Amino acid sequence: MLLAIGTSIKAQSFDEKQQLALVIDQWHKAASDANFKSYFELMTKDAVFIGTDANEYWNKQEFQNYAKPHFDKGKAWSFTALERHVYFDASGKTAWFDELLNTQMKICRGSGVLVKVGKQWKIKHYVLSMTIPNDSSKAVIAIKAPIEEVLIQNRKSKI
Repeated sequence: MLLAIGTSIKAQSFDEKQQLALVIDQWHKAASDANFKSYFELMTKDAVFIGTDANEYWNKQEFQNYAKPHFDKGKAWSFTALERHVYFDASGKTAWFDELLNTQMKICRGSGVLVKVGKQWKIKHYVLSMTIPNDSSKAVIAIKAPIEEVLIQNRKSKI
């Protein structure tokens, strides 16, 4: 009997991981298809999106305002998962993930938090970051230093 319970829990976890992956894949596909409505329906009302630029920290409404012109052009962005890891809290109602993505910016990383709203998983928090090969770090730092030094100084006083 214990074996049956263990197998049932393992199967449920596998099933939940598949459901979660499907939601994330649908979310990415909605962006690729420029389906604004579907894309944002897969996010919670209080969702946060953090983009690759240091100034890109948006609540859902701010992110919709940013994204709308891109979606209106017929293609927003295209992210395809190359690798993904999914984790659940003990309640099974909160999950987090990280993914390696093939994008128009080449390889990026995404990470996020999903919550179960009724029977549906929704994205509550997402962070997108570009990867930088270690051998290229110095060159990238040299490019971004003059821009981000101003941001660093401005933000130091706000903590």
